[in-house]
Amino acid sequence: MTRASDMTSTNRSASRIARFARARSGATAVEFAMIGAPFFMLLFAMIEIAAVFFTGTVLENAVLESARKIRTGEAQTGGMSQAGFRQEVCALIEAVANCDNLEIDVQVFEDFDNVDQSSPIQEDGTIDTDDFGWEPGDAGDIVLVRVFYRWSLMTPNFGGALSNMEHNQRLITSATVFRNEPFDD
Repeated sequence: MTRASDMTSTNRSASRIARFARARSGATAVEFAMIGAPFFMLLFAMIEIAAVFFTGTVLENAVLESARKIRTGEAQTGGMSQAGFRQEVCALIEAVANCDNLEIDVQVFEDFDNVDQSSPIQEDGTIDTDDFGWEPGDAGDIVLVRVFYRWSLMTPNFGGALSNMEHNQRLITSATVFRNEPFDD
């Protein structure tokens, strides 16, 4: 009797395994569980990349619009300070960016060949703002306007490919170089 019951128990186990192997009712859920996490990580990374590029485009437009006040002399004759210029830029980017993460550099150069647009990011991933200043220049001067925005990345595993600063941040840069118009005539 023990032999027969062992045989029946073995047959039942084999029958259960065979039924489990044939069952398809949860296959979709299992397949989704396997590809769901990588799919959503990739989706969130694509959304973040799009947000970084969109913010860069908005920042570029804000710098061009705000720098026009320097180029035409409106900033110089109106006594605009660096804080005032910052407010001009902030008003144009406030929908997509936090103005606390904004750095501004406005410098005058002798000629276009000497304009220094090197990156302020140091080897340790911080920004060197020591040489940043506010010099909108006089009529006919060559002016470089640079605005830097620190974007904090939220996608954890893709940050290494997109970040260029410490603490999983991306420095978004916008710059324009121009000769001031003859506004003092």
